[in-house]
Amino acid sequence: MLRPPRLGKNAHSFALLLCLVTGVALAVFARTATAAPSEVALADLPKEAREVYALIGQGGPFHFERDGVVFGNREKLLPAKPRTYYHEYTVRTPGVKSRGARRMVCGGPAATPDVCYYTDDHYQSFRRIRQ
Repeated sequence: MLRPPRLGKNAHSFALLLCLVTGVALAVFARTATAAPSEVALADLPKEAREVYALIGQGGPFHFERDGVVFGNREKLLPAKPRTYYHEYTVRTPGVKSRGARRMVCGGPAATPDVCYYTDDHYQSFRRIRQ
């Protein structure tokens, strides 16, 4: 009867590391292969979000210094695009003095974006805005 070769301590550590790395890679792949964001009608967004949407079309002025900066899409929840495609804007939250968690992220030309997304949980999820 054939016996499997005995593995030394280093081989066991390597096998464990390989399993861990494979698991992490699969988790990353599963996150990047998620379905497209759900949709929300512009009319169903909070009034503060509708105001920001209108300001984007007018080219501002925006309330926060960081409005209009490039959004890196590091979470990979939005469709993959070139690095400077997406820009983010703060959507005010009543009663919150900081920028809060609400944002609008738009892709394409600044004043005439191809697409905009809304998040109320600081980039944990997005909904595509439809008019």
